[in-house]
Amino acid sequence: MAHRLRPVESGFVENAPVRLVFAREVAASPERVFSALAEDVPGWAQWFPAVTSARLLGGGAKRDIRLWGGTRFEEAVLVARSPEVYAYRVDVTNAPVARALVEEWRLAPAGTGTRVRWTVAADGTAVFRLAVSAGRAGFGRAFRGAVTALDRRLSGR
Repeated sequence: MAHRLRPVESGFVENAPVRLVFAREVAASPERVFSALAEDVPGWAQWFPAVTSARLLGGGAKRDIRLWGGTRFEEAVLVARSPEVYAYRVDVTNAPVARALVEEWRLAPAGTGTRVRWTVAADGTAVFRLAVSAGRAGFGRAFRGAVTALDRRLSGR
């Protein structure tokens, strides 16, 4: 069943009730990482293990994301400023306990590579907020694995 979330803006990442922030450095340049995030959305399924399907909709303004386990997201791209930030919010999901969800990817030069920072900003029922907070370690593992796989993909290793 489709559940419509509150239409928050990109500033939600700074004041959400639950914020998870992860960072890692990769060898690829910010331009290459940004391109993989924003321009090769179908490629997400190749490097982010939780993603089983990803596609752009509406000329790139929206995304359809399917996750392992059956969770679905219809997302709106909030910011696509190359090569610094890519952010999107979930507009519709089949997870009825969520009320608002934004993910932001910030990229900064780090030597010859990139420092990738991923923020998950969420609001929902008390059970949802607790589950997201309790899942910090799992989100962290997923992030590290995905960014490592993305870096390998971009470097051809």
